[in-house]
Amino acid sequence: MKIAILDDYQDVARGLADWDSLGADVQVFTEPFADAAEVVDALAGFEAIVAMRERTRFPAEVLAGLADLRLLVTTGPVNAAIDVAAARELGIVVCGTGYVAYPTAELTWTLILAAARNLPAEVHSMRTGGWQVGLGVGLRGKVLGLLGLGRLGTEVARIGQAFGMECVAWSKNLTAERAAEHGVTAVAREELFARADVLSVHTVLSARTRGLVGPAELALMKPTAILVNTSRGPIVDETALLGALRARSIAAAALDVYDIEPLPADHPLRGLDNVVLTPHIGYVTRELYETFYRDAVEDIAAFRAGRPIRVLA
Repeated sequence: MKIAILDDYQDVARGLADWDSLGADVQVFTEPFADAAEVVDALAGFEAIVAMRERTRFPAEVLAGLADLRLLVTTGPVNAAIDVAAARELGIVVCGTGYVAYPTAELTWTLILAAARNLPAEVHSMRTGGWQVGLGVGLRGKVLGLLGLGRLGTEVARIGQAFGMECVAWSKNLTAERAAEHGVTAVAREELFARADVLSVHTVLSARTRGLVGPAELALMKPTAILVNTSRGPIVDETALLGALRARSIAAAALDVYDIEPLPADHPLRGLDNVVLTPHIGYVTRELYETFYRDAVEDIAAFRAGRPIRVLA
């Protein structure tokens, strides 16, 4: 069996699971593909593919071009980049793996603290022989606004409460009772943006949420506010965000996700001094990768035995 492991940017997959137990021809791809045609060309002949989250897209036309593909494993339990219905029609089984949210919640707080205390500039100053270069802001008594209060939003709220922050949230279906269960106050959408000292995005990307944070929402925010996005880049209107950051109508942004990934080397976000940027590493921890790849090996073994597990509906 020929197995492809995709988008292993750090080249760590082989050491995090027992691939040898499969007795298969395993090939690791460490670089992203340029386009759909390259995906089809590079993966011709592979019977099983292990996709890392949504880094490589598998729409119907790509799946149709992979004539030998019989099993597609995605790390995590869902993957919006895979056309699961098309896969089913083509006789391709799509399986998932285990997943936990806490690594992304931890990175969210890394970004919040880095932006609030101006850490990139302070670290750079120390490395270049300097000393203090700015004033940070404290979080106690400030308002943490959560755009979405699901599994991740509630984790982030719990940590915010430990910092002594007031937590408010909005999402389309959030009720006051559901928010109160987590010590959070449900507010109107406009109030969320207007009150938040830190606005953190924790909603899934869909047709309804694409561009959910746009010019009007950014205009409601305080000039001292920090916007944090560890969800998906297109939820925030990138052009509007660049304008707000350049005009300093908000104080800063801290981002782990982008419209285009990997983020192009010449992207204007890289040149702003009021942005903290990380390369979509919210889920990139040893513990979660071990879960991903261990479960992927189990998925492949079960499929070969004729008893697929963790099959995506």
